This record gives sequence, C-alpha cells and structure tokens, in this order.
Amino acid sequence: MVALKSHSPTNRPNRPGNPGGFAIYLHWPFCLAKCPYCDFNSHVRDNVDQDAWRVALVGELDRAAARLPGRSVSSIFFGGGTPSLMPPETVGAVLDTIAGHWAMDDDVEITLEANPTSVEAARFKGYRAAGVNRLSLGVQALNDQDLRRLGRNHSAGEALAALELARQTFNRCNFDLIYARPDQGVADWRAELTQALSFAPSHLSMYQLTIEKGTAFDGTVQAADSDLAADLYELTQSMCQDAGLPAYEISNHAAPGQESRHNLAYWRYGEYLGIGPGAHGRLLIDGQRLATSQRTSPEKWLVGEGREKETALSLEDRGVEMLMMGMRLTDGVSGADFLAETGIPLAEWVDAPGLQDLLEGGLLEWRGDNLAASSDGLQVLNAVLAELLP
Repeated sequence: MVALKSHSPTNRPNRPGNPGGFAIYLHWPFCLAKCPYCDFNSHVRDNVDQDAWRVALVGELDRAAARLPGRSVSSIFFGGGTPSLMPPETVGAVLDTIAGHWAMDDDVEITLEANPTSVEAARFKGYRAAGVNRLSLGVQALNDQDLRRLGRNHSAGEALAALELARQTFNRCNFDLIYARPDQGVADWRAELTQALSFAPSHLSMYQLTIEKGTAFDGTVQAADSDLAADLYELTQSMCQDAGLPAYEISNHAAPGQESRHNLAYWRYGEYLGIGPGAHGRLLIDGQRLATSQRTSPEKWLVGEGREKETALSLEDRGVEMLMMGMRLTDGVSGADFLAETGIPLAEWVDAPGLQDLLEGGLLEWRGDNLAASSDGLQVLNAVLAELLP
C-alpha cells in the first residue's frame, strides 16, 4: 500500500458520483424483551418517559444541524431496539425537525423498523401519516416453535397478519428472516423461504444466525456447521434470484429499484448522522471525515452526559472502512468513489501480495474499475478482507 499522506481527497458533502448521499439514523434503544441472539444496544425498561425522549431527540437534531448546513437528506431510518414502540407523534416531531433544518430529496426514503405484534401493527397507519414511507418488519421466522427459540414475542399468525397490513399501508416494505437456526435443514429452509416469497415482497433481508459473544445464545446454542451454512446460503441466492429478488448485498435481496437507500449509504460510504444511544455516524466536516458515536446508556444519553465522541479518520482508516463496507455489495467498491474519498486509485491501494492470489482463485474480480467479491468470495468475505486489508 502506498503512503497515504501524499494524496488529498475530495471533500464535498453529497459530492457528484457519490450515491451515498446524506442519511440520518435515529436509534430507539428500548424493547419489550431482549432477544437471546441480539448484541445490539437494546434495553428493557418498564417505564419510558416518551415526552422526555421526544424532546431529547429533537434537541440533538437541532445541535447537529448547526454543524451540518447545506445537506439534502436522502434517507432517514428509525432503528433499534424496537422503534415501533415509539408513539407516532414522536416520529412526526423528529421528521418535522429534520425537514426544518435540511432540504429533503424528492424521493427521500423514510424507514421504520417494527415488530409484528398486534399492538404495534395497529400503529402502522399513524406512522404512515407521520411521514414514514417504508416499513421493515422483524419477522425472523415463520413457525411458532422457532419464534419461541429466538425469544420473539409474536406468533407466526401475528407476523403474517402484520405483513398483510404493512403491504396495505406502505408503498415499500421489507421483512427480516434468520436462517441456519438450530435443527433447520435445507428442506426446512426451502419450504419457509417459499412461503416468504409467496408474499411477493420487494425486499428481503436474510441473515445467517451467528452466535455473538455476550448474548444469551453464547455457549448455549451451536451455530450451523460451515457446509450446511454454505448450502443454505446458496439456496437463498438461487431462490431469490429466480423470484426476481437478486442479492445486492450479502444478506439483502431486492427487486430492481427497491434496494434500501439507507443501507446503501453505509455500504457506499456516504455521509450519515447517527442520533440516539449507541448510534454511529460518518460526517464530512472541514476537510475531514469524522467517526462519531453516541453514549450507549439510555439514561445517561437522555440527560446529556458526555453524549457524543468523535474521531478524525486518517486516509488509511477511510480506505479500510470503504473496502470493509463496499465489499459486502455484489457490485463491490467503486474505483471512482474510492478515488474521490482517498485521493488514491483503488488498484494502487489494494496492490498487495495477496490480491493476485484472490483474483486467480476466483474470490475477487475487477469489473471495470470496480473491485468486487465473486459469489464464492462473498461466502468467505471475512477471509478475503483479511488478505486484502493492511
């Protein structure tokens, strides 16, 4: 890898050629229960002062806006936690605040994650009225036994009813499924994925179950062996492709034009603002890209105790992050965007001893000036990146 200090990157928020745009992520940290596989910053609380949280979220947006003038918002994402525990009035107040500070793209994508319990599903129309135009539903499984194993509070029947209501209420919907679950074989997943695809979704997010350190599953549940995991992954790719939902990222499939614009902002290394406990951001300010993170404790975040910290990223950091995120995409990393971000040609940056072996082994390939993992490479992406990155 070349010396990075000799190059000067382009610094233009929403710069031409950068499809990432400017995205805003709002983190709602509360859940009804902690799922045993979850390592996100989520917390169970008996009482949440909704008014105080609305005021705090709006206030943090006000503070951020003073540092980030002139942006046009391409996407907004309410994640969690369980954002469908937020009152629609809070969602509306947040969206009104954002619109008051920044321009909004004509096709701005506004997503809210929801769990398919009956009570939360009843709020869908309220969220739509507040401005949400895309719903992401955490279904995770389509049978009651596995939903119980995953610690979910809804039944398969509730999930199917919520899916139907979501389709009636929102123009764009996604739902999540987890596969490679305990005792799940290829035939089981084929049947479940067939049922999921029968809903003719425009977007599906499907994640292999991984056992994260510190979760309730750690030490109690065995992950699927590598051969079975590979078989399930390949089945997922082929069935979704045949259904008109090709993969555009390792775990995400969409009909053409229905890709998640917000997640593409992350994977294409766009500029994004993170608001709420544990939220992260990447901001372009005064010629620097800043990595921001907000305090994880909900109670301390709410009262503003050391709410945010930020670090200026070196060009090497930026190159590494851009590759780590962009290589998840089936299109890979854009050479033009990499050059705009770092000032270094992508082919020059990755000219390391391991690169040729990865190319000759069929795990990486050049597509014009894009560097992308092959279908085989995506299955072992962590190993590919370990060879590619410094």
